[in-house]
Formats: sequence, C-alpha cells, structure tokens
Amino acid sequence: MILKTNGERLWDSLMEMATIGPGERGGSRRLALTDADIEGRNLFRKWADEAGCTFRMDTMGNLFARRNGKNPEAPPVLAGSHLDTQPSGGRFDGILGVLGALEVVRSLNDHRIETESPVEIVVWTNEEGARFQPAMMGSGVFSGIFDQSEIYTHLDPDGFTVE
Repeated sequence: MILKTNGERLWDSLMEMATIGPGERGGSRRLALTDADIEGRNLFRKWADEAGCTFRMDTMGNLFARRNGKNPEAPPVLAGSHLDTQPSGGRFDGILGVLGALEVVRSLNDHRIETESPVEIVVWTNEEGARFQPAMMGSGVFSGIFDQSEIYTHLDPDGFTVE
C-alpha cells in the first residue's frame, strides 16, 4: 500500500499559518512567546484537536500532539519543529516540519491506518533563539542539554524572562 498525503491540505495549512505574524517581503515574524507565536500555537492546537490528537505542554512550553497507536505504552515516534521565527523569517521555516508532521497524522487518519507506536507532533519553544538566547532552548531542556531553572533566568532585549 502506498500512503499518499494531501498536498493541497498541507499547502492550505502552510498558507493559513503564514498569515500569522506577517513579516517583510512575504515572510513571517513570530518571535518566541509573543502574541503572534501564541496565535500560531493555538491554530496548531485546533488542527491537532481536529485530527483527534491529545495535547500536552511541558514546563518549557513545548507542545506535544499525540495520536495513539496499537501500543500506547510504546515510546512515541516524534516529528515536528518550531513555529517561532527570526525577526524576518521565511514563511516555511519551522512550520513545514510541524505541519508536515500534522499532515502525516491526518493522512494516517484518512487511510484508517493504525500505527504500532504512538506518533507525537512536537512544537519546540524558542528554537530560533531570536528573542531569547540560546537557540534551541525548548529542545535543549527536553533533551537534558540545558538546565531549565538556569534557562528561566535568560532575558530578552526588553527584560522579559522565558518563565
């Protein structure tokens, strides 16, 4: 069996997400944890809910949308990226990884395919590092590279912390 994704649906999702935080020359501007980033995260959550995923957020603000498999106790297959951008980011940077993973889940649903393991779509917090340093903050804490309590002390240029 050849599983086909719905390219038109993926394109429509990319185009809708790209309208959030419009940037220069057709790009996007969704700095981490700003109103535009939160709006994009909320839209992703709506789509993940519609795809039947359960949802959780960890203490770094990383988002996980889960589609269970036959063995819900099995380690999940993790796919995704980020929704935050550089100050003048491209329309597809980050969102293609997140929405591509969502399209895989949607296509599995369309074809009524049950996976052995759960599939989780992840949205990492502050991957670009344009607002808070260092980059890859959310995935770095998740993987144990960074200490969360230390990361919480980092300031953006306006004096706001991640926490």
